[in-house]
Amino acid sequence: MSKASSTVPSETPKDGDRANLSRTFKYLLGTQFLSRGIPFIFNSWIVRHLTQEDYAVYAVQFHLFVTCVLFLSREGFRRACMRADIKFEGASAKDNAALLKVAWMSFPLGVVITIAGCVFVFWWQGLQHSDPYAQAILINGFACILELLAEPLYILSQTLFLLKLRLVVETLATFSRCVTMYILIVNLTNMEKGIVFALSQAAYGACIFLGYWSYFLLFRAYRSSDLIPFSFCRLGHMMNFDKQLSNMCMLFTLQSFRKLILQEGEKIVLVWLDTPYNQAVYGLVDKLGSLVVRLVFLPFEESSYSTFARSASGQSPNKSKNLGRRLTEALKLVLLIGLVFLAFGPSYSYCLIRLLYGQKWSDGEASTALRYYCLYIIVLAMNGTSEAFLHAVATENQLKRSNNSLLVFSLIYVALNVLLIRSVGAIGLILANSLNMILRIIYSAIFIKHFFQESSSFSFCSCLPSGWTILLLSGVATLISEKVFLDRENFWSSFFIHFCIGFAFFCTSAFVIYRRERPFINKIIRFRDHSD
Repeated sequence: MSKASSTVPSETPKDGDRANLSRTFKYLLGTQFLSRGIPFIFNSWIVRHLTQEDYAVYAVQFHLFVTCVLFLSREGFRRACMRADIKFEGASAKDNAALLKVAWMSFPLGVVITIAGCVFVFWWQGLQHSDPYAQAILINGFACILELLAEPLYILSQTLFLLKLRLVVETLATFSRCVTMYILIVNLTNMEKGIVFALSQAAYGACIFLGYWSYFLLFRAYRSSDLIPFSFCRLGHMMNFDKQLSNMCMLFTLQSFRKLILQEGEKIVLVWLDTPYNQAVYGLVDKLGSLVVRLVFLPFEESSYSTFARSASGQSPNKSKNLGRRLTEALKLVLLIGLVFLAFGPSYSYCLIRLLYGQKWSDGEASTALRYYCLYIIVLAMNGTSEAFLHAVATENQLKRSNNSLLVFSLIYVALNVLLIRSVGAIGLILANSLNMILRIIYSAIFIKHFFQESSSFSFCSCLPSGWTILLLSGVATLISEKVFLDRENFWSSFFIHFCIGFAFFCTSAFVIYRRERPFINKIIRFRDHSD
């Protein structure tokens, strides 16, 4: 992993609360919990009603297409615009217009990328317009266009800290996608599954578009001219935009091409080289194993980036000290969560897949792949937070050097994917991801060390949560429990014993860690009692 019209009402934070990591994280966690939790529950049903080939199309191929188009179109603009120094209270129409003029550049870029993506898929697969798969790709492209039409308003809402808006819109959109897919699968059994998946994605895009535009036009009394702050008849007026911000957007967009390879490279290699069965296995494990990434680490990375960027933009004499403290707390939290999954995930991977998806999936390669994914989670967590800090505080030249390093890591990563997928299948993709994350963590760690070299406000040792050894001992104990007690032929009775042992070790670890890290954990729990 791996995210300011008229006076803003009281929902937006005050100047002294701009760097409120916990408040931002709370709303983003709620957004991810609903927008990812709903599909997770739905996925448990759909896996049992699709063939492995259809599930590969749903979980890997179409997901890859939509992700590539949207990530390349908007990620750079999101990153750059969050660094813009827009006042939360009393923001003028001029400030908002300057931001929106740049944000709207993401739409024509996105249209070009969408068309290019559709043409590439048609050429690569040798498709005709009459093919159901081709029609599904075009519908997915239309869904991307709908989301991109709402992107400038999304960026505006984020800079205004309208966090509840994102929570509501993404939840409704996710629910709409799931309901659409359910109705089509149950009632139109003869419809091509690819068309079903594409129409559900279009329903999601339509809700995103309608949600943001309706809110700003109906509930915030914005005019369309406020939200589209340029005239198509006056070319000079259209070209009058913030050059520095647009250059930063282009810089981050160029970086997003490299980050995309690092983020989705394994799926590209998987679709290119592997069978639909292995695609389905990886798609299943990725959706299940990355649930914690989407629910916790992704919103935490976005809120951390926002916090670091706001803190670094000020001129406070304690800026270095505050940044060091916030980075320490952020890394300690993600390490604590990652260690919990490292300790208990591998020994309960088989049980989880057996309970959710049935013996057909648990007795195959999926449970083994999920074990390795639990090891991958902890490095993914560390990389997301450390890179969020780098991107938030780095200068333009430092970001360019980071881009160059990402290019090198991308080449290494692709090579590892190609080599390992041929030898160990889906597990090889997870190993390649882990090695890639470790390289990126090392680069970010070197940057952080140089950033704080003249200050004692940050130390890597202080990021390690107290009681981490008890978690590792618990992991060893539960692995032994799985070997000794869990019987796959007599699953239910043996699972109860195995579960009780794991629960006992989890409670013991939680008690020890809470005793040693009580102030830190209480600060995380009490969102409203502190401002940073």
